[in-house]
Amino acid sequence: MSRQQRESIDALLRSAPRPETPPSVGEQRSGFAAAIGRHAPEDVAARRTVLGGRPALELTPKDAAGHGHLLYLHGGGYVIGSPDTHAGLVGELARRAGLRATSLDYRLAPEDPFPAAVEDGLAAYRELLATGVDARGLVVAGDSAGGGLALATLLAARDAGLPLPAAAAVFSPWVDLTASGDSMRSKHGADPIFVEADIHAYADLYIGAGDRTQPLASPLFADLTGLPPLLIQVGTNELLLDDAVRLAGRAGADNVEVTLEIGSELPHVYQHHYGRLDEADAALDSTARFFTTRISAAFTDAERLEAAAR
Repeated sequence: MSRQQRESIDALLRSAPRPETPPSVGEQRSGFAAAIGRHAPEDVAARRTVLGGRPALELTPKDAAGHGHLLYLHGGGYVIGSPDTHAGLVGELARRAGLRATSLDYRLAPEDPFPAAVEDGLAAYRELLATGVDARGLVVAGDSAGGGLALATLLAARDAGLPLPAAAAVFSPWVDLTASGDSMRSKHGADPIFVEADIHAYADLYIGAGDRTQPLASPLFADLTGLPPLLIQVGTNELLLDDAVRLAGRAGADNVEVTLEIGSELPHVYQHHYGRLDEADAALDSTARFFTTRISAAFTDAERLEAAAR
């Protein structure tokens, strides 16, 4: 993809002017849906369902493998977004990986602040296991706040003694609600979507005066020991760059196998631009390979152990 094409995506993202009066939560939600929403691919069947007591969207590719399942947690600062806004992205990832996916409509702030989203993520994960999804064939993913929520869900599952999935992937994860990363300031102006005040505003709605360093709110400050292999993707033109970089360092320090992919001159959750941006397609292909490889390895390792025990 040429620099000119990347710049055209950047210009598109900057095209919505910032109003003098901040929009209401309702206006943010409708605006986000209009700007981001894309339909699931034609060869991916979409069906409304319920998971963990919450509405969800099940996305099943035509050629889905029988034993794999993706649990997806959408982004939106814990305030906006839904499975519908992310149907295109999740459906495209599911199609490329050949996995059935369930995108969870977890509770949002300010109506339901922290820890409601984490409770919903854990309940959904627990129900998948209880209804017969093999953890060896289960993967978890999320973008932005959903990336942070994906990690918080895995931490909660680990602490509850549940079997962990084969792998997890996060796109431009928001994992530090204190906004202490240097890129919050160094990428001001380069990020076509956010300014630092936006990040603080979402955190205010989600956790208010609560402790923003607690692990299930900011997984960057958690002990990540025991988590499954992790793929992190982020662009250089975003305030959350250092969230991703520091998360990779923390995961490595805690003996978690981690892969960090940084896309040059790319914006926040650039994966949304699949079909328009070569780097977005490459990122989704990389994630799909990561998932299928890890699922295959999980089953192979388990079979090897079972054979050794006989």
